[in-house]
Amino acid sequence: MTEQHIGHPTGGLYDPAQEHDACGVGFVVDIKGRKTHKLVKDSLTILKNLLHRGACGCEENTGDGVGILIQKPHKFFLRVCGDIGINLPEDPEQYGAGLVFLPRDPKQSQQCRDIIDRIIKEEGQKLLGWRDVPTDDSTVGPTARSGEPTFKQVFIGRSKDIKDAAAFERKLYVIRKLAENEIWNSGLSEHRLFYMPSLSWRTFVYKGMLTGNQIEPMFPDITDPDVESALALVHQRFSTNTFPSWRLAHPFRYVAHNGEINTARGNTNWMHARESLCESDLFGDDLKKVFPVVIEGGSDSATFDNVMEFLHMTGRPLPLAVLMMIPEAWSGHETMDEERKAFYEYHACLMEPWDGPASIAFTDGEVIGAVLDRNGLRPSRYYVTKDDYVIMASEVGVLEVAPENVLLKERLHPGRIFLVDTKQGRIIGDEELKQQYVSEHPYGKWLKENLVPLEKLPNPKTIHGTDPDTLLQRQQAFGYTHEELRVLMAPMAAKGAEPIGSMGTDAALAVLSNRPRLLYDYFKQLFAQVTNPPLDGIREELVTQVSTTIGPEGNLLRPRPDSARRIKIPSPVLTNEQLARIRDMNLPGFKTKTIPILYPVAEDGPGLEKALADICARVDAAVNDGYTFVILSDRNMDETLAPIPALLATAAVHHHTIRNGSRTRLGLVLESGEPREVHHFAVLIGYGVEAVNPYLAFESIGALIGHGFVPEMEFETAVKNFIKAVNKGLIKTMSKMGISTVQSYRGAQI
Repeated sequence: MTEQHIGHPTGGLYDPAQEHDACGVGFVVDIKGRKTHKLVKDSLTILKNLLHRGACGCEENTGDGVGILIQKPHKFFLRVCGDIGINLPEDPEQYGAGLVFLPRDPKQSQQCRDIIDRIIKEEGQKLLGWRDVPTDDSTVGPTARSGEPTFKQVFIGRSKDIKDAAAFERKLYVIRKLAENEIWNSGLSEHRLFYMPSLSWRTFVYKGMLTGNQIEPMFPDITDPDVESALALVHQRFSTNTFPSWRLAHPFRYVAHNGEINTARGNTNWMHARESLCESDLFGDDLKKVFPVVIEGGSDSATFDNVMEFLHMTGRPLPLAVLMMIPEAWSGHETMDEERKAFYEYHACLMEPWDGPASIAFTDGEVIGAVLDRNGLRPSRYYVTKDDYVIMASEVGVLEVAPENVLLKERLHPGRIFLVDTKQGRIIGDEELKQQYVSEHPYGKWLKENLVPLEKLPNPKTIHGTDPDTLLQRQQAFGYTHEELRVLMAPMAAKGAEPIGSMGTDAALAVLSNRPRLLYDYFKQLFAQVTNPPLDGIREELVTQVSTTIGPEGNLLRPRPDSARRIKIPSPVLTNEQLARIRDMNLPGFKTKTIPILYPVAEDGPGLEKALADICARVDAAVNDGYTFVILSDRNMDETLAPIPALLATAAVHHHTIRNGSRTRLGLVLESGEPREVHHFAVLIGYGVEAVNPYLAFESIGALIGHGFVPEMEFETAVKNFIKAVNKGLIKTMSKMGISTVQSYRGAQI
């Protein structure tokens, strides 16, 4: 998703989604929860010392964005609101406050305020008033000023029928989401200037398209001595995957992020697909009001924040939501206890990891902490002082601390959480925190009773054999070449690895080629830039994972045993026998439908288009009839029925079922004669396929053995080697983007 969706239209070949670099993030917290203005000033000092981490264009006074998240400055708001006739409750839990970005046109700004006022009333809460935010943009560059919104603060009183502060926070969330959806779809010419950086009874955000030196003059509120907080989260932005804008400055409502989540596009699609299955006792009928969870046009950090907020609001503690989204490497961890592995494996049935090099600081206004991605590719360090201060940042030296006052110097570790709880007044260790969540439910028992390893499925009734008489015809139909068979596939079958060759390709771009090319050839892998380090998938085998679970999902919001009712496969490449097991199974929760992906070659008119629409309709019917797996197959092609390009057919079904909300109700498997190279499998998985059976590649390997192009070996061994080579190639491909797991790569459209 690019910024062009939200007010920065692009032209020509430039795509802001290709912009990547690194940011600066930090926080400071008083462990005992003592609110002071000094802490706020210290956080602003951190921001200034991270100035080199931010970016500016040719205008030095136009930054990519900075911001600060603090606890709601109740003392300050009581005073300044009282001065303008807004009577706030003495109890901070009885009202919410938010910063609102509004259109610059006064008429449109008022229309947005009217919509918010109406929604507050409809949701049974009380509008206490609006405050003009004092600002001074004299130091801000012309580019930033050109997109600058109008700034207001809104104050909302809590109704008597809301029993606790958590329920009030959920109601404020509903109000904000309703306002966002209505205003962004309103047709107002400046509707994309509208944004609510925060709306909460606990926290408050000041942020914008600024540099670290500009936030204090821009928002003089934060220099007032009455603005006090026990924690502060700050961020200096270097735009990663979107163009700079006021709304995309960090912190967001819960996180500030340094790095890149490279799977965000797929994560977002999967989240849209899961919404149809979501039910929440905490929200009830209000849940539908917060959809879509992910706002179109956000950055990877913004989408991460949207989903983490959703998980937290629907009942999960903030650290647990973080663990679900950024799990530590567990599958290859030999010393991790089985109970913790079961916790991670169960949650992998609910959600794929959000993967990529990342350091994420998070807070809900009571706890504050940070986590690194499973590889630790974005370092962060912290100090703990003897007077109960914690200072964390993407580098050391952001705040001067007397050496004699330092109690501890440490760094974040890959996959581990660092957490400060101001209510308990202590640092909670990674082991203690995780053990609390690991032992919450009998995850191991749930997996044992529901998750079915592929090899434990009943033996198939029939397994498709080979047909040597038609092999050459089928190879020609699918575009096989002698080069592919002898130079690529034969070494893969013989040695279990891709053949070694010189780097680069001199083949003509598919779009410029005079020869017919496979659809895969029109796709090129996105590459990481310098600040987005690739993995060494060989040496760092601990963090990579090709095994995955496939099949229908359960309700993301309610941990239940049947959410683990899926099939565990050791590789996304299936043998004929493994596919036959899936095809023939008829167990509780598992029922398979095979749908051909063929179209009549002699038919005039849009035969291919009609065939794709028919396939999508047949998939819909299968889901409605209770089938939980669909195999898309081109095995029965003949002289009258041509195979639809496998990538086109599977991507069509994947996106069709995402749009209609049924994608997470079925497993999508491909049986095709087309894929034979690592790139083919990578693109298929990247566009939503869960498992692939390349039956013609296997038959071709049998012929290669028969003709002596593969040293004498058993056919089963050669097939096993070929799958091993594809798995290695997938890991290599994912590693270039800093992605560790096939589950994350699936649907990520990298």
